[in-house]
Amino acid sequence: MYTALLTTITRNGGCMMLRVRYVSILLSTPLMLLALAAGLVLAESPEKTVAKDKTNAPEIQKGATVKIEYTLTDEKGKLLDTSKGKEPLTYIDGEGQIIPGLEKALKGLHAGDQKRVVVPPEEAYGPIRPVIEVPKERIPPQAHRVGTSLMVRNGDSPPIPVKVKEIKEKTIVLDANHPLAGMSLTFEVKVVGVEPAQTK
Repeated sequence: MYTALLTTITRNGGCMMLRVRYVSILLSTPLMLLALAAGLVLAESPEKTVAKDKTNAPEIQKGATVKIEYTLTDEKGKLLDTSKGKEPLTYIDGEGQIIPGLEKALKGLHAGDQKRVVVPPEEAYGPIRPVIEVPKERIPPQAHRVGTSLMVRNGDSPPIPVKVKEIKEKTIVLDANHPLAGMSLTFEVKVVGVEPAQTK
């Protein structure tokens, strides 16, 4: 297109002006291409920077101090608990401070990540266990009331929390189940912060 236009006008005596204009076009084209390429690099740089930052960000692993926001619901979608309007939940990974299924599902995440986690009873608060019936004399008199919380020990095993479920004539029925025992729990989690384990 440029050659045809140049030839036509050259015959009319405009050679010098056309040569300048033609050279100008040829010079400007590489400059425009360089500018366009630079613009593409600049446009891509933020994404690459973010990806790099995320790659180098500390991840949840053993010993890390983690802060999360969460919403907890049951199998039917009923709200059981949430951190909304409160301080984030803080725990140390690997210390057993949250239920095993949730802790395992959050490993490897970074600050800003979000995840939906469904935890079965076996990795949450366990299946529903049978109640325990003990003689009244083994329970302190002040605890002979339904709803009273106690810690009981069976032999050398660690103490477990129980609640007085029923008072009978000669015995007391104790319930060792967590209120969420036997439930599959759904967590909507956002990781707010991750601090790596402190090296000694």
